[in-house]
Amino acid sequence: MKSTYLPRIIASVAMAATFGVYAGQANADTLATHQLSTVNATNAPSRGMSMSQVEKRYGTPSDKLPVAGGDTALHPPINRWVYPGYTVYFERNIVLTSVALRSNNTDYSGQ
Repeated sequence: MKSTYLPRIIASVAMAATFGVYAGQANADTLATHQLSTVNATNAPSRGMSMSQVEKRYGTPSDKLPVAGGDTALHPPINRWVYPGYTVYFERNIVLTSVALRSNNTDYSGQ
């Protein structure tokens, strides 16, 4: 009677040999991401504030970047205001978040 286990054993040995060879040679790709962090709520506008509240409390931003989105109801306008040390992101006219700028970041265009 022919053994039905032999093909399984051969396959298992082949897999073990294959993984054993590569186990010591494992490599990983590193994804470079921008190092961003949200800003402490006491130092920057917090979620839910309106544009007028932000401007009244924190003053005029150093730069108001061009609006992104706004072409459909599913893509509401996103406004970005740059202040020293952080950028405030608005959906329509309400703050979504404030993000600290990296110290070496001088290009605020998002490019």
